[in-house]
Parts: sequence; structure tokens; C-alpha cells
Amino acid sequence: MLLIGNGTVITHDKNNPFIENGCICVKDNLIHDIGTTEIMRKRYQKAKYINAKRGLIMPGLINPHHHIYSTFARGLSIKNYSPTNFLEILKGMWWKLDNLLTLEDVKYSAYITYIDCIKNGVTTVFDHHASYSAIRGSLSQISSVADELGIRTCLCYEVSDRHGENKMLEAVNENIEYIDYVKQRDNDMQKAMMGLHASFTLSNKTLYYINENLPTDTGYHVHVAEGISDLYDSREKYNKTVVKRLLDMNILGSKTLAIHCVHINTNEMDIIKETDTMVVHNPQSNMGNAVGCTKALEMTKRDITIGLGTDGYTSDMLESMKVANILHKHQNYNPSVAWAEVPQMLFNNNSTIANRFYNKPIGVLQKGAYADIIIADYKSYTPLNKDNYNSHILFGIKGCNIKTTIINGKIVMQDNELIGIDERKIIAESYKLSSKLWDKINN
Repeated sequence: MLLIGNGTVITHDKNNPFIENGCICVKDNLIHDIGTTEIMRKRYQKAKYINAKRGLIMPGLINPHHHIYSTFARGLSIKNYSPTNFLEILKGMWWKLDNLLTLEDVKYSAYITYIDCIKNGVTTVFDHHASYSAIRGSLSQISSVADELGIRTCLCYEVSDRHGENKMLEAVNENIEYIDYVKQRDNDMQKAMMGLHASFTLSNKTLYYINENLPTDTGYHVHVAEGISDLYDSREKYNKTVVKRLLDMNILGSKTLAIHCVHINTNEMDIIKETDTMVVHNPQSNMGNAVGCTKALEMTKRDITIGLGTDGYTSDMLESMKVANILHKHQNYNPSVAWAEVPQMLFNNNSTIANRFYNKPIGVLQKGAYADIIIADYKSYTPLNKDNYNSHILFGIKGCNIKTTIINGKIVMQDNELIGIDERKIIAESYKLSSKLWDKINN
């Protein structure tokens, strides 16, 4: 058994949200008990004890939309690349990069991203992958790294028509093989989805084919109306909005992640709500790509399950929380909005999204939930209580404040030291591989 105590416990359990000087008892990979430190240490005297040193004890964070393949783009400068719109960004950088990745690049991109997630207290990652020069086996590479590092993940491969029919078929098959593999696993650490790029790079013929071959009980992970070009394409080719087209092509549903949803109208929101489709808002990416702002507050009012992701922009979910908070204030010319909605996206809705895939609760500290737990080094110099802890998290904590990360009952980082991970070696190899990739991109 393992005890994590002497800290302020923020459970995100509505029945018991806040415990001063709280303590969590972990047995195997589950939360076994929860209470005050004094009582728990007397009750479980033989358990290994982690002292939170008056910090915050919280559920591990969940990122419902990431892009591991983008890792080696950090610091990259591409010749004659000065994009003026989102399509130029895709063609000039991302599609150029993902078409040159090797399986080794994919492997080390996964190492770097997952390590960054662990350091930032992110214990569950939904990734949307693309590597069109190395499709077959790419999800297996990422999967093996996730197993090695002990992080919980849900993977898919991005299907697109942009490289022709043979590559599209290979991408669909990569998804199917990984979906089948995950179903045969004997633990609940990895899940799978069918990845789709976006409506404007997928023909009806392709979507019909995917639907016919989709394994049972599998959802889609798809970019939806991220840029205005996606809407224009759907209107011009199919005389439909993007969401209406996806509805007609049987893509939406309770296990589908609709990413971004920037350029959708209220009728499309109704469709999303009626189909119980999940949405993921990625504020930093949307701002960086200058595509617009998702109407996240309106979707929250409509009781749509809208979570908060990063789209590869960062692995720090707390950073994403801060940006979302000020973005919607700025967008709505109203400093009183987003105080409740953004924490709901990050803490409640991200948990709801994950719990549609995993067998036991994630994103909450309660008996029977998976033991995904983080400790933040935070000493409050103002009152901290059940009514204001979200404000303390918003203004007082960053990803770098996370000092201990526990996933599935296993300590993967303690006091900022990664356990059993040779980070220096991984960084050195990543440096070599990324340098080669940059040469290929610019030559």
C-alpha cells in the first residue's frame, strides 16, 4: 500500500471535494481509502508514505487532444515559410513534417512528449498521430513508449486523402490493427480510436469505406471546422455545414471527439448535443493559428461535453487553463465570464471524456478510482478553501509546480525526479534525430 498525505486534497469528487491535511491510500492501482492524514497514517501504519509537504494533492490531469508527431518542430525554421492563413500553415509546416518522420522519429517524439506530460502532471493523453512516410507500426512505437514510461494513453492514426488512396488505406489499417491489439490487452492503460484528419481532406468514398470497416464500439477522433476553409469546402462540395456532413456520414456519437469546432453555428451545436458527441477546445493552438475562437461558453450553456486540450501546442494543461480563462474574457468583452466554465472543461469534462473509454474512474480522487495522482508544490499565502481552490490553481500553479506524479498506482516521478527513465539519453538521441529531420525539411 501507498499513502500520499500531509497536503490539501482537491478530489474533484462533488460529494467530498476538499480535505484539509488530507491523505490518499492506494492499493495496487486503485484508490483504496481517503481521509485526513492523522487517521489514515494510524489506519495504514505499514504503508509506504509520501509526504506532500503541505502542497496540493490532486487527480492526474487529462489531455483529450495532443499531437506527439509535432514534437520535433520546436525551434524549427523553414526556408521561405511565411504563412498568411491556416491552410498555408498546414501545407508549409505540418504536412511537410509529418510526411518525413521515420519510425525512430515517432518513437523519440513519444518519449519527449510523454515525459513532458509526466512532468506537468498529465497522466492520461489522447493523441492524434500522423507520419505518412512511416505509417505501419507507428502506433505500436508510441504504444511501446507509453508502456515503458507507465503513462495512460488513447491513440489513433490520422486518416486523410491528401497522399492518395494507398496511403489512406494504409492509415485506416494502422488504426484497425491497433484497435484490435488494444482489445486484446489485459490492462486498462491504453485505448484506441479511429483517427480522421478533417472533412476537407476526406471524400465521401473514404468515409463510407471507414464506416464499413470500423471495429465495433469504436469512436472517431476528428478535427472539425478548425479553419474557415473546412466550412467553405463542405459548403461548396456537399452543400452542408461540416457537422451536418459528419452526421450524415455516421461519424458523430458518444465516443467521438470533435476537435476545435471553431466555425460552427447553433444548429450544429444542437446536432452535437443530440448525438452526445464530445468537443475539445484548444485555445492556444487556435490563437496561434489565427483561426478564431471556439464558442466554448455557449456550448457549456447548452450542456455539451466540451473538454480542454492543447493540440500539440504544449503539454502543460494548467497553462492551457490560464489561456482559456483570459481568451474568453477578451473575446466576450466581459471579465466576469469563464471563471466556472474553464475549470469545468479541464477538471470535470475531461474526466467525463476519459471515462467513456476507461473502465474505472479517472480524473477524480475517490474510492475505486484509478490511482492517477499528482502533488503540486504550492504554499498558499491567502485562505484556501473549498470555494476558491480553482482560483488558487489558476493563479498559483503551473505545470512546473508538479513535483510528484503517480499513474495507475505507480510512482513515475517523485520530487521532480523521473523514476527509471534516462532522460539525458533520450534528449541526446532526440537532438540527433530532429537535426536530421530539419535538414530533410529544408533540403
